[in-house]
Amino acid sequence: MIIITGNLDILKTEISSLLIMAKFIKSPSIIEAAGTGNKTIQEYFGHVNSNTSEVSIAHMKSPKGWIEPGQRPEFNEYTVVLKGRLKIAVKNGEFIVNEGQAIMTEKNEWVQYSTPFEGGAEYIAICLPAFSPDTVQRDNGLS
Repeated sequence: MIIITGNLDILKTEISSLLIMAKFIKSPSIIEAAGTGNKTIQEYFGHVNSNTSEVSIAHMKSPKGWIEPGQRPEFNEYTVVLKGRLKIAVKNGEFIVNEGQAIMTEKNEWVQYSTPFEGGAEYIAICLPAFSPDTVQRDNGLS
């Protein structure tokens, strides 16, 4: 017989940490995109699909003409363009990120993403910590 004394919450936490397993994602969640056009966001990891607050990973497809409101997010965003071209405006200029290229924008930096180019863009976005409507800080209070 084992007698346990002390804080059971601590013991439960320690036991739970021993039982943590890999998290398999069968399919992404479709997230509604801000801005103009019909951008598709497939979230694999993040608040919605995996209940993950540490990181969000999403596959994005945006058509020609899509533009989102400017934002000052409370997270770093890492973007890898898989197809097409993505325009990223920052306070002091803009970047055209082509297929096979990547960019990182820092938290609290004003940024605006768009795809003004023929064919739009397909890309992966990784946010640390995870994207949240509460922390994106869109211009005009839009989320």
